[in-house]
Amino acid sequence: MNKYWGLLFVILVSLSCKDDKPVLKEPVKQMAAIVPVEKPIMKQFGFNLDEFTVQLDTVKNGDSFGELMLQNKVDYPKIAKITQEFKDTFDVRKIRVGKPYLILKSKDTTEAAQVFIYENDPINYTVVDLRDNVKAYKDKKEVTYVEREASGVIESSLSQAILEQGIDYTVTNSLSEVYAWTIDFFRLQKGDKFKVIYKEKYINDSIYAGAGAIEAAYFEHNGRPIYAFAYENDSLKNIVDYFDEEANNLRRTFLRAPVQFSRISSRYNLKRRIRYYGNKIRPHMGTDYAAPRGTPILATADGTVTESTRRGGNGKYVKIRHNATYSTQYLHMSKQNVKKGAYVRQGDVIGWIGMTGNTSGPHVCYRFWRNGRQVDPLKEELPLAEPLDESLQPEYFNYVNPIKDQLDCMTYPESPVQEDILAEDLASAEK
Repeated sequence: MNKYWGLLFVILVSLSCKDDKPVLKEPVKQMAAIVPVEKPIMKQFGFNLDEFTVQLDTVKNGDSFGELMLQNKVDYPKIAKITQEFKDTFDVRKIRVGKPYLILKSKDTTEAAQVFIYENDPINYTVVDLRDNVKAYKDKKEVTYVEREASGVIESSLSQAILEQGIDYTVTNSLSEVYAWTIDFFRLQKGDKFKVIYKEKYINDSIYAGAGAIEAAYFEHNGRPIYAFAYENDSLKNIVDYFDEEANNLRRTFLRAPVQFSRISSRYNLKRRIRYYGNKIRPHMGTDYAAPRGTPILATADGTVTESTRRGGNGKYVKIRHNATYSTQYLHMSKQNVKKGAYVRQGDVIGWIGMTGNTSGPHVCYRFWRNGRQVDPLKEELPLAEPLDESLQPEYFNYVNPIKDQLDCMTYPESPVQEDILAEDLASAEK
């Protein structure tokens, strides 16, 4: 009898969480007189395509902007002007194989190129107008955003749990970035749960263009619930951070790891013995993160690059001074992406995973200094970022409380075992 009451309780709770949105009825069909309709104007990228002969293609191996223009009857002076005067807007050296482009040609017998449109990505594009006075400018396609909810229970990994829901893989990265300071994604447990609210981008209301930033999330790790709400805490600087239900900033001054979704292959260990050196103690004063060659290495905090060089067993490496207390170092890079003296922000790509120096496989050795002494970063109590200013908190709570209710009412996908149990309960209730 108890399970019947449990089933009834689940149904009642589900009903209480349903949206109060009105149900849209199908419109009543009415007979209308048939009237002739003019052919619609085919307009894209701000041009009436009916006025041109349109060539749609992609950049192929060996293609160059100059050759494409010469093939389409654009003279050298115009090509030279674009190359020299519009380098900041359209660098002709950086067109990439596989990128789509349009050439709008005149409809006369010459069919000379009038406009060249290069699609930088599904949303952003660059226009080179070759008519009269040559000009170049960047623009964006009109994008609509559709809110989406997703949830999952981790059986093996976060990425697997997200892919099983048919969710864009970029949401995995976004979720790991939101919780980068509060959850160790190398130690997720089976049974950890997540809920996420984000927006999907569509071009012309139908063409999928990727997932937008996460607006709110809930992650239950080792039984500990952690909410995250995106909120603009500085409107003048347009800075958006993630805060919990008590307005605490989820960000810390340091990321937990310098790479995403790798594994720790060797931990900080002052008593490590190495067989290669006769089983002698050789302290390992870093944390090794194994990942495929070419994986981006991220600065774990803001700071100034004090070294970017190659030396001995360290191979190619970068060292960053963050403040008077903390410094970090990243070893065995295949290539550095920053120079000495550069200022980097947390999350900037400072190099790529490699095998330079003394290493038996691709990884980054991450070293961490506090007050000039190397310490284990995984055991450091790193300082939190500033909480939301008290003057902004009342408005913040008014904004996030309905979103928190929405997260709380979201359910998790049922496992096959749970579905079988529910089916048995329903069958028993019908008898």
